[in-house]
Amino acid sequence: MDDHEVEVKETVSASKKLDAKAAAELAKAASRVIVAKGTKLAEFSPGGKANREIVDAMLGPTGNLRAPCIRAGKTLLVGFNETVYRDALL
Repeated sequence: MDDHEVEVKETVSASKKLDAKAAAELAKAASRVIVAKGTKLAEFSPGGKANREIVDAMLGPTGNLRAPCIRAGKTLLVGFNETVYRDALL
């Protein structure tokens, strides 16, 4: 992030497990949610609501929010995809 002058405003430790309720709150606050699972991408427009499909996509196999998770303005990035990060953050 430093290499591209991206300012990190808040960091949450990975030891803090975020569940479906936390995922739903994050999704509700976003106008766009992009979830990366390996090479697959899913994009959602929650519109102030977090339906089951969005929340399920955001959760990993343990039932916790996938990492990393980044909020960039009104866009929420869940999971990692280099191209998506480059497009959203730079």
